Amino acid sequence: MRKNFITTMPDKAGAFLKASQIIYAHNGNITRVNYNKALDIHTLFLEIDADEAALKEIEDELAEIGYLISSEKNNAFLVIELTLVDVPGSILPVLEILQSLAVNISYMSSKSNQTGYQHFKMGLLIENPKNTKILLDGLGRICDVKIWDYDVTEKPLDNTVFYLGFANKVRNILELNQEEVNNLTIAANQIMQLLDEKNESPLKTFDYIGRFAQMLHSYQGDHFMPHITSQKISPQVSMTVIEPNCGSNTYILDDGKELLFVDCGFMAYKEEMLALLDKLFSDFSNRKKKLVLTHGDIDHCGLAEIFQEIYVSKNTYHNFELENQGLPNFREQNPLHEPYCHLSKIISAYKPLDLKPMIILGEKTDKQSMTYIGEMDFSDLHFLIFEGNGGHVKGETIFKCLEHRIIFTGDNWVNIRGFSPAQRQFNELAPYLMQSVNMDSKEASRLRLLLEESTKGYLVCPGHGPVFTNGIDRRKELSFVE
Repeated sequence: MRKNFITTMPDKAGAFLKASQIIYAHNGNITRVNYNKALDIHTLFLEIDADEAALKEIEDELAEIGYLISSEKNNAFLVIELTLVDVPGSILPVLEILQSLAVNISYMSSKSNQTGYQHFKMGLLIENPKNTKILLDGLGRICDVKIWDYDVTEKPLDNTVFYLGFANKVRNILELNQEEVNNLTIAANQIMQLLDEKNESPLKTFDYIGRFAQMLHSYQGDHFMPHITSQKISPQVSMTVIEPNCGSNTYILDDGKELLFVDCGFMAYKEEMLALLDKLFSDFSNRKKKLVLTHGDIDHCGLAEIFQEIYVSKNTYHNFELENQGLPNFREQNPLHEPYCHLSKIISAYKPLDLKPMIILGEKTDKQSMTYIGEMDFSDLHFLIFEGNGGHVKGETIFKCLEHRIIFTGDNWVNIRGFSPAQRQFNELAPYLMQSVNMDSKEASRLRLLLEESTKGYLVCPGHGPVFTNGIDRRKELSFVE
Protein backbone atom coordinates (compact mmCIF):
# COMPACT_ATOMS: atom_id res chain seq x y z
CA MET A 1 0.00 0.00 0.00
CA ARG A 2 1.04 3.61 -0.48
CA LYS A 3 1.06 6.48 1.99
CA ASN A 4 2.01 10.15 1.72
CA PHE A 5 4.19 11.84 4.32
CA ILE A 6 4.82 15.54 4.85
CA THR A 7 8.32 15.71 6.30
CA THR A 8 10.29 18.61 7.71
CA MET A 9 14.05 18.10 7.41
CA PRO A 10 17.07 20.14 8.48
CA ASP A 11 18.70 22.14 5.68
CA LYS A 12 21.99 20.25 5.74
CA ALA A 13 23.81 17.53 3.82
CA GLY A 14 22.62 14.00 4.53
CA ALA A 15 19.11 14.85 5.77
CA PHE A 16 17.35 13.09 2.90
CA LEU A 17 19.84 10.21 3.10
CA LYS A 18 18.90 9.67 6.74
CA ALA A 19 15.19 9.46 5.86
CA SER A 20 15.89 7.19 2.88
CA GLN A 21 17.90 4.78 5.03
CA ILE A 22 14.92 4.39 7.39
CA ILE A 23 12.57 3.78 4.48
CA TYR A 24 14.76 1.23 2.73
CA ALA A 25 15.53 -0.56 6.00
CA HIS A 26 11.84 -1.52 6.10
CA ASN A 27 11.71 -2.47 2.38
CA GLY A 28 9.87 0.72 1.55
CA ASN A 29 9.96 2.19 -1.96
CA ILE A 30 9.80 5.96 -2.54
CA THR A 31 7.27 6.39 -5.40
CA ARG A 32 7.06 10.20 -5.33
CA VAL A 33 9.26 12.93 -3.91
CA ASN A 34 8.93 16.69 -4.15
CA TYR A 35 11.13 19.45 -2.76
CA ASN A 36 11.13 23.10 -3.80
CA LYS A 37 13.78 25.22 -2.08
CA ALA A 38 12.50 28.42 -3.67
CA LEU A 39 9.30 27.96 -1.68
CA ASP A 40 10.57 26.12 1.29
CA ILE A 41 13.98 25.02 2.57
CA HIS A 42 12.73 22.23 4.85
CA THR A 43 9.49 20.60 3.69
CA LEU A 44 9.79 17.49 1.55
CA PHE A 45 6.84 15.39 0.38
CA LEU A 46 7.28 11.63 0.17
CA GLU A 47 4.99 8.92 -1.18
CA ILE A 48 6.12 5.52 0.11
CA ASP A 49 5.03 2.06 -1.04
CA ALA A 50 5.34 -0.67 1.63
CA ASP A 51 3.19 -3.09 3.54
CA GLU A 52 1.02 -1.69 6.33
CA ALA A 53 3.26 -2.82 9.21
CA ALA A 54 6.37 -1.41 7.53
CA LEU A 55 4.67 1.94 6.90
CA LYS A 56 3.83 2.19 10.60
CA GLU A 57 7.47 1.50 11.55
CA ILE A 58 8.71 4.03 9.00
CA GLU A 59 6.29 6.64 10.34
CA ASP A 60 7.37 6.00 13.93
CA GLU A 61 11.08 6.25 13.13
CA LEU A 62 10.68 9.42 11.04
CA ALA A 63 8.71 10.95 13.93
CA GLU A 64 11.36 9.85 16.42
CA ILE A 65 14.09 11.80 14.61
CA GLY A 66 11.80 14.84 14.27
CA TYR A 67 11.13 14.56 10.53
CA LEU A 68 7.32 14.43 10.69
CA ILE A 69 5.18 17.51 11.19
CA SER A 70 3.26 17.00 14.41
CA SER A 71 -0.53 17.01 14.07
CA GLU A 72 -0.73 18.34 17.62
CA LYS A 73 1.12 21.58 16.93
CA ASN A 74 -0.92 24.70 16.42
CA ASN A 75 1.81 27.13 15.44
CA ALA A 76 1.14 30.83 15.05
CA PHE A 77 2.50 32.66 12.01
CA LEU A 78 3.17 36.36 12.05
CA VAL A 79 4.69 38.93 9.75
CA ILE A 80 5.76 42.14 11.44
CA GLU A 81 7.60 45.30 10.52
CA LEU A 82 9.93 46.87 13.12
CA THR A 83 11.13 50.46 12.89
CA LEU A 84 14.61 50.61 14.46
CA VAL A 85 17.10 53.43 14.83
CA ASP A 86 19.76 52.97 12.15
CA VAL A 87 22.72 52.46 14.46
CA PRO A 88 24.95 49.42 15.05
CA GLY A 89 23.41 46.79 17.33
CA SER A 90 19.81 48.09 17.32
CA ILE A 91 18.52 44.69 16.23
CA LEU A 92 20.16 42.79 19.12
CA PRO A 93 17.43 43.39 21.77
CA VAL A 94 14.85 42.15 19.24
CA LEU A 95 16.80 38.96 18.60
CA GLU A 96 17.23 38.37 22.33
CA ILE A 97 13.43 38.52 22.85
CA LEU A 98 12.85 36.13 19.96
CA GLN A 99 15.41 33.70 21.37
CA SER A 100 13.93 33.81 24.87
CA LEU A 101 10.51 32.82 23.50
CA ALA A 102 11.87 30.22 21.04
CA VAL A 103 10.49 32.15 18.06
CA ASN A 104 11.95 31.16 14.70
CA ILE A 105 12.68 33.82 12.07
CA SER A 106 11.62 32.42 8.72
CA TYR A 107 12.06 35.60 6.73
CA MET A 108 13.85 38.90 7.35
CA SER A 109 14.39 41.87 5.09
CA SER A 110 15.82 45.32 5.78
CA LYS A 111 17.61 48.10 3.96
CA SER A 112 19.00 51.43 5.13
CA ASN A 113 17.22 54.33 3.44
CA GLN A 114 19.18 57.33 4.75
CA THR A 115 16.36 58.43 7.06
CA GLY A 116 18.07 57.47 10.30
CA TYR A 117 15.77 54.43 10.67
CA GLN A 118 15.61 50.93 9.27
CA HIS A 119 12.39 49.01 8.66
CA PHE A 120 12.89 45.32 9.42
CA LYS A 121 10.24 43.03 8.00
CA MET A 122 10.19 39.60 9.65
CA GLY A 123 8.25 36.40 9.16
CA LEU A 124 7.99 34.61 12.51
CA LEU A 125 6.99 31.08 13.52
CA ILE A 126 5.68 31.01 17.09
CA GLU A 127 5.48 27.40 18.30
CA ASN A 128 3.52 28.42 21.40
CA PRO A 129 0.76 30.84 20.30
CA LYS A 130 0.27 31.88 23.94
CA ASN A 131 3.58 33.71 23.64
CA THR A 132 2.33 35.98 20.87
CA LYS A 133 1.11 38.74 23.19
CA ILE A 134 4.28 38.49 25.32
CA LEU A 135 6.35 38.80 22.16
CA LEU A 136 4.51 41.84 20.84
CA ASP A 137 4.50 43.54 24.23
CA GLY A 138 8.25 43.03 24.54
CA LEU A 139 9.00 44.27 21.04
CA GLY A 140 6.67 47.24 21.55
CA ARG A 141 8.82 48.43 24.44
CA ILE A 142 11.84 48.53 22.13
CA CYS A 143 10.48 50.00 18.90
CA ASP A 144 7.43 50.67 16.78
CA VAL A 145 5.79 47.41 15.61
CA LYS A 146 3.48 47.03 12.64
CA ILE A 147 1.64 43.73 12.12
CA TRP A 148 1.12 42.54 8.56
CA ASP A 149 -1.05 39.76 7.25
CA TYR A 150 1.11 37.10 5.71
CA ASP A 151 1.64 37.66 1.99
CA VAL A 152 2.67 34.63 -0.12
CA THR A 153 4.01 36.87 -2.87
CA GLU A 154 7.07 37.55 -0.69
CA LYS A 155 9.95 35.44 -2.05
CA PRO A 156 11.99 33.81 0.76
CA LEU A 157 9.72 31.70 2.95
CA ASP A 158 10.31 28.91 5.46
CA ASN A 159 8.58 25.55 5.40
CA THR A 160 6.10 25.91 8.19
CA VAL A 161 5.26 29.46 7.22
CA PHE A 162 4.46 28.49 3.64
CA TYR A 163 2.93 25.02 3.68
CA LEU A 164 1.42 25.07 7.14
CA GLY A 165 0.44 28.70 6.74
CA PHE A 166 -1.45 27.73 3.59
CA ALA A 167 -2.99 24.69 5.27
CA ASN A 168 -4.04 26.63 8.36
CA LYS A 169 -5.63 29.31 6.20
CA VAL A 170 -7.75 26.71 4.41
CA ARG A 171 -8.47 24.91 7.69
CA ASN A 172 -9.85 28.14 9.16
CA ILE A 173 -12.05 28.69 6.11
CA LEU A 174 -13.46 25.16 5.98
CA GLU A 175 -13.09 23.96 9.59
CA LEU A 176 -11.07 20.88 8.57
CA ASN A 177 -9.61 18.31 10.94
CA GLN A 178 -5.87 17.54 10.94
CA GLU A 179 -6.15 14.50 8.66
CA GLU A 180 -8.08 16.54 6.11
CA VAL A 181 -5.51 19.34 6.35
CA ASN A 182 -2.65 16.90 5.73
CA ASN A 183 -4.45 15.29 2.77
CA LEU A 184 -5.26 18.70 1.30
CA THR A 185 -1.63 19.83 1.63
CA ILE A 186 -0.42 16.65 -0.08
CA ALA A 187 -2.89 17.11 -2.96
CA ALA A 188 -1.89 20.78 -3.31
CA ASN A 189 1.78 19.82 -3.45
CA GLN A 190 1.05 17.17 -6.12
CA ILE A 191 -0.73 19.78 -8.24
CA MET A 192 2.18 22.18 -7.73
CA GLN A 193 4.66 19.50 -8.82
CA LEU A 194 2.68 18.78 -12.01
CA LEU A 195 2.38 22.46 -12.90
CA ASP A 196 6.01 23.12 -11.99
CA GLU A 197 6.95 20.81 -14.86
CA LYS A 198 5.17 23.30 -17.15
CA ASN A 199 7.11 26.21 -15.55
CA GLU A 200 4.02 27.49 -13.79
CA SER A 201 4.55 29.52 -10.60
CA PRO A 202 4.09 27.46 -7.42
CA LEU A 203 2.66 30.55 -5.74
CA LYS A 204 -0.01 30.81 -8.46
CA THR A 205 -0.95 27.17 -7.85
CA PHE A 206 -1.52 27.70 -4.15
CA ASP A 207 -3.33 30.97 -4.84
CA TYR A 208 -5.78 29.16 -7.14
CA ILE A 209 -6.37 26.42 -4.58
CA GLY A 210 -6.99 29.03 -1.88
CA ARG A 211 -9.43 30.82 -4.18
CA PHE A 212 -11.24 27.54 -4.85
CA ALA A 213 -11.75 26.98 -1.11
CA GLN A 214 -12.63 30.61 -0.41
CA MET A 215 -15.17 30.89 -3.23
CA LEU A 216 -16.90 27.61 -2.38
CA HIS A 217 -17.18 28.66 1.26
CA SER A 218 -18.15 32.28 0.60
CA TYR A 219 -21.46 31.30 -1.04
CA GLN A 220 -22.68 29.12 1.82
CA GLY A 221 -25.42 30.04 4.28
CA ASP A 222 -27.13 33.38 3.70
CA HIS A 223 -24.74 34.06 0.80
CA PHE A 224 -26.09 31.16 -1.24
CA MET A 225 -27.89 33.16 -3.92
CA PRO A 226 -28.18 31.14 -7.14
CA HIS A 227 -29.91 32.43 -10.24
CA ILE A 228 -33.35 30.77 -10.53
CA THR A 229 -35.59 30.60 -13.60
CA SER A 230 -38.75 28.65 -14.49
CA GLN A 231 -40.49 27.90 -17.76
CA LYS A 232 -42.99 25.52 -19.32
CA ILE A 233 -41.26 22.94 -21.51
CA SER A 234 -44.26 20.76 -22.45
CA PRO A 235 -48.03 20.83 -21.90
CA GLN A 236 -47.64 18.86 -18.65
CA VAL A 237 -44.15 19.76 -17.37
CA SER A 238 -42.57 22.94 -16.07
CA MET A 239 -38.83 23.25 -15.45
CA THR A 240 -37.03 25.18 -12.70
CA VAL A 241 -33.32 25.86 -13.18
CA ILE A 242 -31.01 26.62 -10.25
CA GLU A 243 -27.65 28.07 -11.31
CA PRO A 244 -25.24 28.47 -8.36
CA ASN A 245 -22.03 30.47 -8.49
CA CYS A 246 -20.06 27.27 -7.83
CA GLY A 247 -21.01 23.84 -9.11
CA SER A 248 -23.39 22.42 -11.69
CA ASN A 249 -26.86 23.55 -12.61
CA THR A 250 -29.78 21.73 -11.02
CA TYR A 251 -32.82 21.13 -13.22
CA ILE A 252 -36.15 20.20 -11.63
CA LEU A 253 -38.94 18.94 -13.90
CA ASP A 254 -42.37 19.15 -12.28
CA ASP A 255 -45.60 17.59 -13.61
CA GLY A 256 -47.59 18.48 -10.49
CA LYS A 257 -47.13 15.00 -9.03
CA GLU A 258 -43.51 13.95 -9.27
CA LEU A 259 -40.21 15.83 -9.49
CA LEU A 260 -37.39 14.73 -11.77
CA PHE A 261 -33.99 16.29 -11.03
CA VAL A 262 -31.19 16.43 -13.58
CA ASP A 263 -27.91 16.87 -11.63
CA CYS A 264 -27.78 18.61 -8.26
CA GLY A 265 -24.60 20.59 -7.52
CA PHE A 266 -21.99 20.31 -4.75
CA MET A 267 -22.53 18.50 -1.44
CA ALA A 268 -21.17 21.65 0.23
CA TYR A 269 -24.52 23.34 -0.55
CA LYS A 270 -26.82 20.52 0.52
CA GLU A 271 -28.47 22.38 3.42
CA GLU A 272 -28.83 25.58 1.40
CA MET A 273 -30.38 23.69 -1.51
CA LEU A 274 -32.87 21.83 0.68
CA ALA A 275 -34.01 25.10 2.29
CA LEU A 276 -34.41 26.65 -1.16
CA LEU A 277 -36.34 23.68 -2.55
CA ASP A 278 -38.75 23.82 0.40
CA LYS A 279 -39.56 27.39 -0.64
CA LEU A 280 -39.85 26.65 -4.36
CA PHE A 281 -42.02 23.52 -4.14
CA SER A 282 -44.94 23.07 -1.77
CA ASP A 283 -44.73 19.89 0.33
CA PHE A 284 -41.29 19.23 -1.17
CA SER A 285 -40.19 16.72 1.48
CA ASN A 286 -43.22 14.49 0.76
CA ARG A 287 -43.13 14.73 -3.04
CA LYS A 288 -41.88 11.72 -5.00
CA LYS A 289 -38.47 12.64 -6.37
CA LYS A 290 -36.10 11.03 -8.86
CA LEU A 291 -32.58 12.05 -9.88
CA VAL A 292 -30.81 11.69 -13.21
CA LEU A 293 -27.02 12.21 -13.25
CA THR A 294 -25.42 13.25 -16.52
CA HIS A 295 -22.03 12.03 -15.22
CA GLY A 296 -20.14 11.24 -12.02
CA ASP A 297 -18.22 14.46 -11.28
CA ILE A 298 -18.68 15.56 -7.68
CA ASP A 299 -20.07 19.01 -8.51
CA HIS A 300 -23.16 17.31 -10.03
CA CYS A 301 -24.34 14.92 -7.31
CA GLY A 302 -24.53 16.88 -4.06
CA LEU A 303 -28.14 16.02 -3.14
CA ALA A 304 -27.96 12.36 -4.13
CA GLU A 305 -28.73 10.99 -0.68
CA ILE A 306 -32.27 12.46 -0.62
CA PHE A 307 -33.41 10.34 -3.61
CA GLN A 308 -34.77 6.81 -3.57
CA GLU A 309 -34.21 6.46 -7.32
CA ILE A 310 -31.05 7.65 -9.07
CA TYR A 311 -30.72 7.00 -12.82
CA VAL A 312 -27.21 6.61 -14.26
CA SER A 313 -25.39 5.03 -17.18
CA LYS A 314 -23.62 1.76 -16.41
CA ASN A 315 -20.24 3.48 -16.65
CA THR A 316 -21.33 6.18 -14.20
CA TYR A 317 -22.53 3.44 -11.84
CA HIS A 318 -19.12 1.79 -12.12
CA ASN A 319 -17.48 5.16 -11.35
CA PHE A 320 -19.31 5.33 -8.02
CA GLU A 321 -18.73 1.61 -7.43
CA LEU A 322 -14.97 2.20 -7.60
CA GLU A 323 -15.26 4.98 -5.02
CA ASN A 324 -17.19 2.72 -2.67
CA GLN A 325 -14.41 0.15 -2.97
CA GLY A 326 -11.81 2.76 -2.02
CA LEU A 327 -10.37 2.75 -5.56
CA PRO A 328 -9.70 5.69 -7.90
CA ASN A 329 -12.77 6.69 -9.90
CA PHE A 330 -12.49 7.23 -13.65
CA ARG A 331 -11.27 10.82 -13.40
CA GLU A 332 -8.84 9.98 -10.59
CA GLN A 333 -7.24 7.36 -12.86
CA ASN A 334 -5.84 10.30 -14.84
CA PRO A 335 -2.61 11.38 -13.04
CA LEU A 336 -3.23 15.01 -14.05
CA HIS A 337 -6.70 15.01 -12.48
CA GLU A 338 -6.15 12.82 -9.42
CA PRO A 339 -4.78 15.45 -6.97
CA TYR A 340 -7.45 18.00 -7.95
CA CYS A 341 -10.15 15.37 -7.35
CA HIS A 342 -8.77 14.61 -3.89
CA LEU A 343 -8.57 18.29 -3.08
CA SER A 344 -12.11 18.97 -4.36
CA LYS A 345 -13.56 16.16 -2.30
CA ILE A 346 -12.03 17.58 0.88
CA ILE A 347 -13.04 21.18 0.17
CA SER A 348 -16.61 20.29 -0.87
CA ALA A 349 -17.20 17.75 1.97
CA TYR A 350 -17.89 15.01 -0.58
CA LYS A 351 -18.84 11.50 0.49
CA PRO A 352 -19.15 8.46 -1.82
CA LEU A 353 -22.72 7.87 -3.03
CA ASP A 354 -24.88 4.97 -1.88
CA LEU A 355 -25.21 2.50 -4.74
CA LYS A 356 -28.53 1.00 -3.61
CA PRO A 357 -30.85 3.67 -5.12
CA MET A 358 -29.06 3.59 -8.48
CA ILE A 359 -30.86 2.31 -11.58
CA ILE A 360 -28.78 1.67 -14.69
CA LEU A 361 -30.21 3.28 -17.82
CA GLY A 362 -28.09 1.47 -20.37
CA GLU A 363 -24.61 0.40 -21.35
CA LYS A 364 -22.25 1.73 -23.99
CA THR A 365 -20.51 -1.09 -25.89
CA ASP A 366 -18.77 0.73 -28.77
CA LYS A 367 -16.29 3.56 -29.36
CA GLN A 368 -18.59 5.94 -31.24
CA SER A 369 -18.54 9.60 -30.20
CA MET A 370 -22.21 9.31 -29.21
CA THR A 371 -24.05 6.01 -28.71
CA TYR A 372 -27.74 5.33 -28.06
CA ILE A 373 -28.04 3.38 -24.77
CA GLY A 374 -31.73 3.56 -23.80
CA GLU A 375 -34.90 5.59 -23.23
CA MET A 376 -36.71 7.18 -20.30
CA ASP A 377 -40.14 8.78 -19.78
CA PHE A 378 -41.28 11.54 -17.46
CA SER A 379 -44.90 12.61 -17.83
CA ASP A 380 -45.33 13.69 -21.47
CA LEU A 381 -41.58 13.83 -22.09
CA HIS A 382 -39.89 10.90 -23.82
CA PHE A 383 -36.08 10.99 -23.70
CA LEU A 384 -33.65 9.15 -25.90
CA ILE A 385 -30.47 8.52 -23.91
CA PHE A 386 -27.00 8.71 -25.42
CA GLU A 387 -23.54 8.23 -23.97
CA GLY A 388 -20.38 9.94 -25.13
CA ASN A 389 -16.99 8.31 -25.57
CA GLY A 390 -15.46 9.71 -22.38
CA GLY A 391 -14.08 12.97 -23.77
CA HIS A 392 -15.19 14.82 -20.66
CA VAL A 393 -15.34 11.76 -18.41
CA LYS A 394 -16.35 8.13 -18.88
CA GLY A 395 -20.11 7.66 -18.40
CA GLU A 396 -21.10 11.10 -19.75
CA THR A 397 -24.78 10.95 -20.69
CA ILE A 398 -27.11 13.08 -22.86
CA PHE A 399 -30.93 13.16 -22.64
CA LYS A 400 -32.79 14.24 -25.77
CA CYS A 401 -36.56 14.71 -26.20
CA LEU A 402 -37.37 14.81 -29.91
CA GLU A 403 -41.04 15.78 -29.62
CA HIS A 404 -40.54 18.85 -27.42
CA ARG A 405 -37.04 19.65 -28.75
CA ILE A 406 -35.16 19.75 -25.47
CA ILE A 407 -31.76 18.32 -24.60
CA PHE A 408 -29.78 17.96 -21.36
CA THR A 409 -26.09 17.90 -22.26
CA GLY A 410 -24.28 17.79 -18.92
CA ASP A 411 -20.76 19.15 -19.26
CA ASN A 412 -20.50 17.98 -22.85
CA TRP A 413 -21.79 21.43 -23.79
CA VAL A 414 -21.86 24.40 -21.45
CA ASN A 415 -22.89 28.02 -21.93
CA ILE A 416 -19.63 29.84 -21.18
CA ARG A 417 -20.82 33.14 -22.63
CA GLY A 418 -23.77 33.12 -20.23
CA PHE A 419 -21.63 32.77 -17.07
CA SER A 420 -22.02 35.41 -14.39
CA PRO A 421 -18.75 37.07 -13.25
CA ALA A 422 -18.67 34.80 -10.17
CA GLN A 423 -19.33 31.68 -12.27
CA ARG A 424 -16.62 32.70 -14.68
CA GLN A 425 -14.09 33.21 -11.87
CA PHE A 426 -14.87 29.83 -10.31
CA ASN A 427 -14.91 27.92 -13.58
CA GLU A 428 -11.44 29.23 -14.46
CA LEU A 429 -9.92 27.35 -11.51
CA ALA A 430 -10.45 23.68 -12.46
CA PRO A 431 -9.03 23.92 -16.03
CA TYR A 432 -5.85 25.45 -14.60
CA LEU A 433 -5.44 23.07 -11.67
CA MET A 434 -6.22 19.97 -13.78
CA GLN A 435 -4.62 21.39 -16.96
CA SER A 436 -7.94 20.51 -18.68
CA VAL A 437 -11.38 19.49 -17.45
CA ASN A 438 -11.45 16.91 -20.26
CA MET A 439 -10.12 13.40 -20.14
CA ASP A 440 -9.68 13.70 -23.93
CA SER A 441 -10.19 17.20 -25.29
CA LYS A 442 -10.27 16.16 -28.96
CA GLU A 443 -12.99 13.60 -28.24
CA ALA A 444 -14.88 16.15 -26.13
CA SER A 445 -14.79 18.65 -28.99
CA ARG A 446 -16.09 16.05 -31.46
CA LEU A 447 -19.06 15.30 -29.22
CA ARG A 448 -19.84 18.95 -28.59
CA LEU A 449 -19.84 19.73 -32.33
CA LEU A 450 -22.03 16.68 -32.99
CA LEU A 451 -24.51 17.92 -30.38
CA GLU A 452 -24.45 21.43 -31.78
CA GLU A 453 -25.05 20.31 -35.35
CA SER A 454 -27.87 17.89 -34.50
CA THR A 455 -29.97 20.11 -32.22
CA LYS A 456 -30.77 23.25 -34.20
CA GLY A 457 -33.76 24.92 -32.60
CA TYR A 458 -33.56 22.77 -29.45
CA LEU A 459 -33.75 24.15 -25.94
CA VAL A 460 -30.29 23.27 -24.62
CA CYS A 461 -29.92 22.66 -20.88
CA PRO A 462 -26.15 22.69 -20.24
CA GLY A 463 -24.25 21.47 -17.20
CA HIS A 464 -23.17 25.04 -16.42
CA GLY A 465 -24.54 28.39 -17.55
CA PRO A 466 -28.02 29.49 -18.64
CA VAL A 467 -30.45 27.52 -20.80
CA PHE A 468 -30.42 28.66 -24.43
CA THR A 469 -31.97 27.85 -27.78
CA ASN A 470 -29.43 26.43 -30.20
CA GLY A 471 -29.24 28.74 -33.20
CA ILE A 472 -27.20 28.76 -36.37
CA ASP A 473 -24.84 31.58 -35.28
CA ARG A 474 -24.10 30.44 -31.72
CA ARG A 475 -20.83 28.58 -32.30
CA LYS A 476 -18.59 31.48 -31.31
CA GLU A 477 -20.65 32.19 -28.22
CA LEU A 478 -21.02 28.68 -26.82
CA SER A 479 -18.39 26.05 -26.38
CA PHE A 480 -17.18 23.26 -24.18
CA VAL A 481 -14.90 24.25 -21.30
CA GLU A 482 -11.36 23.38 -22.38
